[in-house]
Amino acid sequence: MQAIDQSTQATINQWLNGNYDENTKAEIQALVDKDATTELTDAFYKSLEFGTGGLRGIMGAGSNRVNKYTIGTATQGLANYLNQKYSGEKISVAIAHDSRNNSDFFAKITADVFSANGIHVYFFSALRPTPELSFAVRHFGCKSGVMLTASHNPKEYNGYKAYGADGGQFTSPDDKLVIDEVNKITSIDEVKFNRVEENIELIGEDVDQLYLDGITALSLSPDAIKRQHDLKIVYSPIHGTGITLVPKALEQFGFTNVTLVEEQSKPDGNFPTVVYPNPEEKEALTLAMNKAKEIDADLVLATDPDADRVGIAVKDNDGEWVLLNGNQTGSLLINYILTAWQENGKLTGNEFVVSTIVTTSLIKAICDAKNVEYFNTLTGFKWIGQIITQLQGKKTFIAGGEESYGYLIGDLVRDKDAVVSAAFIAEMTAYYKDKGASLYNALLDMYVEYGLYKEDLVSLTKKGKTGAEEIKAMMEKFRNNPPASLGGSKVSVLKDYELSQETDLATGKVSKLDYPTSDVLQFITEDGSIVSARPSGTEPKIKFYCSVNAALADRKDFKAVNEQLGDKIKSVMADLQA
Repeated sequence: MQAIDQSTQATINQWLNGNYDENTKAEIQALVDKDATTELTDAFYKSLEFGTGGLRGIMGAGSNRVNKYTIGTATQGLANYLNQKYSGEKISVAIAHDSRNNSDFFAKITADVFSANGIHVYFFSALRPTPELSFAVRHFGCKSGVMLTASHNPKEYNGYKAYGADGGQFTSPDDKLVIDEVNKITSIDEVKFNRVEENIELIGEDVDQLYLDGITALSLSPDAIKRQHDLKIVYSPIHGTGITLVPKALEQFGFTNVTLVEEQSKPDGNFPTVVYPNPEEKEALTLAMNKAKEIDADLVLATDPDADRVGIAVKDNDGEWVLLNGNQTGSLLINYILTAWQENGKLTGNEFVVSTIVTTSLIKAICDAKNVEYFNTLTGFKWIGQIITQLQGKKTFIAGGEESYGYLIGDLVRDKDAVVSAAFIAEMTAYYKDKGASLYNALLDMYVEYGLYKEDLVSLTKKGKTGAEEIKAMMEKFRNNPPASLGGSKVSVLKDYELSQETDLATGKVSKLDYPTSDVLQFITEDGSIVSARPSGTEPKIKFYCSVNAALADRKDFKAVNEQLGDKIKSVMADLQA
């Protein structure tokens, strides 16, 4: 059996002998007594770090687990950072939590530590969606905010999303400065856990209404909604926070025929009806789609536990319910919104749209056709939020999105927002229905106009310390020996975002990539296919994103062309793994 290394053992000893509660020590001692080397190593070989989604991990005892002490240490580090950065100023933060097991407990710990450090806390009195936390940070003029959530991860996980004064998740250099402060804490005794009650202020329904009113004011097709108000919508919050605001947002937009999936409407951190509470998974939408068939609905909506991402299902031309992927929904939304802005005479040439480097290029094609400025960023919505903040007061943000089902319309928040997205997806459905078209046919018409873009994502899970090492080795291999061809087309360009360079593989010419550094590789072939390789920042996975495209002459050709592109993706992926 592999021995525990010296550094890991020192951390284990620190927890066994330090000022930790007896239950925590007993949990660790039980693993020691069982000689559970792998579990102990995974729990203690490092401290949890801020990734693209902040702090996220499995709940349990250990420095690499989510628990009272890692949450407390993260909050103390963040408090130290805030007190240094805003020395002499009144500092406030907002805190919210989702429906996960222990999220309310971790939110209370977070509030305790901030309050003990002299920071005023606006504390949501009950569970709320992530985007409303971002809204609250901006509304109250906070310097930071924290959302206790692990988004769509399995029930064993929890997490901590940290936000800056703009309402967006911390980006470089602030994310590093915060983690530096966290890393300076060498003993749990440095964490101030003693709550100061007068520094904590409860918030709730007043903020809900301000947020909902702000969303409603963005509506672009109120007349179409009036005519199609009884559009049949099925909605599932998948046991999460969406139940608090999505039905209210749909109601305020004017929709009067919303059916809830009752079995999934109650917040529950065990997520009893699903394997993964993730709207990307077909299984998570099964109950909603069954309900849609039963009542002959027009649209299915489902949000993840913290209601920042939304999945949808629509009826195809054979009457079958089909799930749209994140690229399809994002492209449809942006195409609809830009069309509506055009029709309403709102496009002035000063507007912009943002998506990420692993999201479909169809969004750029739509923006180019409508003469709307397009930006793309690294993966992670914090980078989209950063561009919105940088251009605030100079240009008008219309919408943005990423392939992983996260979208934002308007600049009320600085994170992906399933509440506003659900309302706009319903509005978009009403808009097309009002014109005698289904959302599915709107999708096909978009492909005829701009080209059929098809994407796929392959994720390989590699858990623990050994998994992290395997992922690192895979990225090194691709970096040093890029594939010569993919799917029968020569690889012509290699983009290495960690080295910030783009290489023309035919000429060897190297040029600079103007992005923050990130461990992402992109292979672009001569026929326009794109493959991106990227270790996940929030899960023990390496992800391969593949995008291919072809012209679509007519709606009736969709199935054949779509199948050809599917075969091409299989060929590309086979070459990549050869």
